Amino acid sequence: MHQERRRVGLVLARPAKVLGEEPYYHEFLEGLERMLTPAGVSVLVKVVTDSEAEAETYERWAADGRVDGVVLTDLAPDDDRVGLVLRLGLPAVVIGAPSTASGLPTVWTDDLGFAREAIRFLAERGHRVIGRISGPPAFAHTQLRRTGADEEAKARDVRVLHAEGDYSYESGRAAITELLEAKPTAVVCDSDLMALAVLDTLRERGLNVPADISVVAWDDSAQCQLAVPALSAMSHDVARIGELAAGAVLDAMNGVPPAVYEAPAAHIVVRASTR
Repeated sequence: MHQERRRVGLVLARPAKVLGEEPYYHEFLEGLERMLTPAGVSVLVKVVTDSEAEAETYERWAADGRVDGVVLTDLAPDDDRVGLVLRLGLPAVVIGAPSTASGLPTVWTDDLGFAREAIRFLAERGHRVIGRISGPPAFAHTQLRRTGADEEAKARDVRVLHAEGDYSYESGRAAITELLEAKPTAVVCDSDLMALAVLDTLRERGLNVPADISVVAWDDSAQCQLAVPALSAMSHDVARIGELAAGAVLDAMNGVPPAVYEAPAAHIVVRASTR
């Protein structure tokens, strides 16, 4: 395939509505394209309903020669997609923990360590009962964040209460409604959109943020700064993660041996939603 016609594929098995509202993938794609476009590589994005449709997409792309490489996201431990892309001979990069990648190149974010940092931040401010709204529990990064939060809670003698979401606004509302029965004084959310849902739900219930309950978001998109009150967040450079993914998949397409590409360290940005 000619240099100018090379393509990288990205399959997202998420509800289209969530992808439309959730800022993470907009920023990730921006970073991906910023690096790939000057290299003469375009990005082919396909949104599917489930993992079966995702696997079929890779098989079709490989058979038709549609893409020269793929970016894999939201991996589970022992994820079938790793073996599939290796069998299909598709150069690939995993966004996630090296433990999920079976030797493929990875762009790694320390989810366990950053979850510990978020709990530490709240514990040091006197919170003893902390709610946590996670993404889908099958994802390896969700499991790592849960482990990190529980480890830090145990070390600091605080309680962490877990509720599951799917990154959608509606799931954030449902999860905070569930958590409020245990009266947490702070909540950490695995996405900015779920954190916005938490703010709205607390406001409707007459609870004041941060006087009654503190809220921490995860990615620190522009939505965090525009929220009322502005959201404290575990700030990640998501566009930079996209750039690293682009560099990693270009390396894979060029036969460079697999490596771990470490994302910049995240850090807490303190705004008005925490006291």
